[in-house]
Amino acid sequence: MRQIPLDFSYRAALGREDFLVSTPNEQAVAWIDRWSDWPGPFLLLVGPRGCGKTHLAHVWAAKSNAVLISAGDLERLDINELTALADNNLVLEDLGTGISEDNLFHLYNLIRMSGNFLLMSSQQPVSGWNIQLPDLASRLGAIQIVRIDEPDDMLFSSILLKLFADRQIQVTPDVIQYLIMRLERSFEEALRIVTALDGLSLAEKRKITIPFVRSLLERKS
Repeated sequence: MRQIPLDFSYRAALGREDFLVSTPNEQAVAWIDRWSDWPGPFLLLVGPRGCGKTHLAHVWAAKSNAVLISAGDLERLDINELTALADNNLVLEDLGTGISEDNLFHLYNLIRMSGNFLLMSSQQPVSGWNIQLPDLASRLGAIQIVRIDEPDDMLFSSILLKLFADRQIQVTPDVIQYLIMRLERSFEEALRIVTALDGLSLAEKRKITIPFVRSLLERKS
């Protein structure tokens, strides 16, 4: 008998001490840790989905008492609301193609005038955003950019362990090693497999063991 798993949300650990540091992300972590020494008021984190940009954004927001918004929020904000936001340190997540260029341009200028800081995140560098507003493109072309790369083996194993721990799932080291040997080294793949294993283990009321993982991978092959 299969149990229908209920969609219980889980809360990811987002503190600085919870962030897993390794070669692919150590430069980004260093920039976040020394944010008061940035050479300018703007920093853009670039990296693939699931690489930890949101985690680092929350860490920085806590350090700098920043307000968090997403690129989708820009569309609905008027100049008065943008001015009010620029009175704070600010996090602006998920930038990319289709952003409200006029509002981002205004926000950039308002932040610079206010003396506050703006941390941005995107899956693509600015060159991939297809910016049409020349003044905005020139300003964004001059900001500090830090890239988070796909994980190495050490970071990948740590990511898997953290994703399981966020869901309060205990797995043995041999399961982690089995996954490392068979999965693409990407943040998105780690998130996908842990989510799938969590759902299937609830549905079938089974522990996550090597035979269980093998059965899932065989179904998806």
